[in-house]
Amino acid sequence: MNEDLLKQKVQRVIVCLSIVILCGKFAAFFLTNSVGILTDAMESIVNVVAGFIALFSLRWAAKPKDKEHPFGHGKIELISASTEGLLISIAGLLIIYEGIQRLFTPGTIGKLDIGIVVVAISGVLNYLMGWYSIKKGKKYESMALIAGGKHLQSDTYSTIGLVIGLLLLYFTGILWIDSALALIFGSIIIATGISILRKTIANLLDKADEKLLDEIADCINRHRHADWIDVHNTKIIKNGSFLYIDCDLTLPWYYNIVEGHEACDNLQSTLISNFSDKIQLSIHSDPCLMEHCGHCLVTECTSRKMNFIASENINLLNLTESDDERKE
Repeated sequence: MNEDLLKQKVQRVIVCLSIVILCGKFAAFFLTNSVGILTDAMESIVNVVAGFIALFSLRWAAKPKDKEHPFGHGKIELISASTEGLLISIAGLLIIYEGIQRLFTPGTIGKLDIGIVVVAISGVLNYLMGWYSIKKGKKYESMALIAGGKHLQSDTYSTIGLVIGLLLLYFTGILWIDSALALIFGSIIIATGISILRKTIANLLDKADEKLLDEIADCINRHRHADWIDVHNTKIIKNGSFLYIDCDLTLPWYYNIVEGHEACDNLQSTLISNFSDKIQLSIHSDPCLMEHCGHCLVTECTSRKMNFIASENINLLNLTESDDERKE
């Protein structure tokens, strides 16, 4: 089974379990009439809706690139994650609204012991599903699975607080605790939604991933060939599971086309073997200049204009530095 089908299988499992949890939480709400439990149930609606959206996006993202979409369809995963963030925020606002209403007109609460058990079990299941989704999302570079997993795990953290609050309500009988729980966890849910939105919007705008750039710089340093004099002007675009990398590679000025092409192939093979076979790399080769002699590792060079001083490691700064910034 290929990667795309595996991601869809993971998401189908999560959607099915989310539906089971949703039914359990609403059953607990109708038994107890607790607005605190209603907050958990309403967020489960978001989980199910977002799960279906994510499943659709994964199926769409798996479509091969075509003339209209030369970079593939992977960006749909970010749109899915953004939709999930928006839905989570709306659910949080609705929960706060209901909590404020119940604060002034509290309802009768019963069978809270059953509700607490259901909420606790659903919290454990959400955490396990979230852990599974994040693990598979990181393995297959899926923003949709990672965002969904983080959302599910944030449910667990709020569920822990909710269970504590419901236990206080159960033993004290103070009804305003129920409304307070809705206000607190409604706010937490909104914060979670905003956090997901911020990250997905940054990726939609192709914000530079400094962590990934650092990893690429480290990889180049560890596997560096002597004729890779330096690598600069590097840009990365994420598109689903694919990485589109554009960079400039400085090579000895006297290389012919075949030698230059071989050096570029070596860099591409190195990155693919250490990261993913879903890397598409575009390399522009630059000829070396006299100022490169001081850190050039090509020992057999007969055109050296100055003595070798020390090797220069590739880092985030020089990896992303443009020719204008380097004044080349």
